[in-house]
Amino acid sequence: MSHTHPAEAHYTCLGVGAGPANLSLASLLHSVPEVSNLFLDRKEKFGWHDGQQMPGSTLQVSLYKDLVSLTDPTNPFSFLAYLHEHGRIYHFLNAQFSDVPRQEFRNYLDWASRRNPNVRFGEEVRAVDFDGARFVVDTDRRRLTADNLVLGVGSRPWVPPQAAGLIGPTQFHVSEFLDRAQHLGDKRVAVIGGGQSGAEAFLELISRSGSELPRRVSWISRRRNYFPIDDSPFTNDFYMPGHAEYFYRLAPAARERFNAEHNLTSDGVSEATLREIYQRIYVHRFIEGAEDLVALAPNRTMETVRAAEGGGWTVEVRHNDQRQGTERFDADVIVWATGFRPAATDFLAPIADRLEREGEELRIDQDYAVRWDGPADRNVFVQNAAKQQRGLADPNLSLNAWRSRRIVDRIRGLRSNEPLESFIDWSAKVGADAGWGV
Repeated sequence: MSHTHPAEAHYTCLGVGAGPANLSLASLLHSVPEVSNLFLDRKEKFGWHDGQQMPGSTLQVSLYKDLVSLTDPTNPFSFLAYLHEHGRIYHFLNAQFSDVPRQEFRNYLDWASRRNPNVRFGEEVRAVDFDGARFVVDTDRRRLTADNLVLGVGSRPWVPPQAAGLIGPTQFHVSEFLDRAQHLGDKRVAVIGGGQSGAEAFLELISRSGSELPRRVSWISRRRNYFPIDDSPFTNDFYMPGHAEYFYRLAPAARERFNAEHNLTSDGVSEATLREIYQRIYVHRFIEGAEDLVALAPNRTMETVRAAEGGGWTVEVRHNDQRQGTERFDADVIVWATGFRPAATDFLAPIADRLEREGEELRIDQDYAVRWDGPADRNVFVQNAAKQQRGLADPNLSLNAWRSRRIVDRIRGLRSNEPLESFIDWSAKVGADAGWGV
């Protein structure tokens, strides 16, 4: 079957996806007219975790970790510029939010996407090839060419293999919570996953009242407890550019060990959320007398999930310390708060065998360019899909602006000033004065 394409348009930089990562890059490039750029997203309009924008949910990072501020604080696409343009910057200050409401930040991202004419929605990239001089990009509408390609396709919901074939109206990922978690009054609900998303889903369910309150809500987690996010000052140095560079130079085994040991620095639960959950449970149990409403089951590994004889589902788990036998949780509805994985990049199939890989990731250099056998001045950059090579900060908002700046600099052939190094010496200074007094 042959396809015809409109006349080609050529860009210095073409982005696939328009989530926060590529929106950051698009915002930085907006003021660099010599770098022609276009960012395409197959969605019809902007969205960012829209299915789990639960009332009261907040960001777990500073408001300054927006699209641009940490690398270009005067950029017109900053969060403060968004507040100013809408005439509510004083109101925001007076509100004294401990953390930015997530819906507000989502609205800011939407504003940035609509304000930038180089960001287009409703156009899907179908295939990327290379003709020896440039990338050839076929979308569902036309053919484009580019010197550089930037992948920012985001992530997709993930559920364990035991649940993969069971997803439907009564089993769903937390990313669909607002649409699916309706009419649960007097039903048994199991929330599986002990991170922030699981905590928010659990809190929303036990905060319902009257006929909307479930009969029982079970919160099951593999973690030993419902742990808070580690947001202390020195821990946050893990989310600075200097540590990202140090992490990149580590051996793969050391990187894997670090990510496992320090997962709570990015995926712990906000302390305010945990406090509210505990207070809600107190009120239900001791004031309202609902002793059986809540079941808390951390330190369990999910073994199986199957249809129950009388309807609903049976979830079998095994205690991580007491391994003999399994425990059973009966549920009418299961919410899988089991995280996300990088989205597929099937459109790279025509050049896939030319791109190097490291495990499940595309292998990147220090500027987030994929190592490949093509010309050095033609690059495929990767955003938000190199956690094993760049650390826990890679899918986090913290280094969004810095990573985008690195990509802009590589495309332009220059190097911007880097922020000052951490107070911490991350690397060993073998054979040199390490600064210790004698």
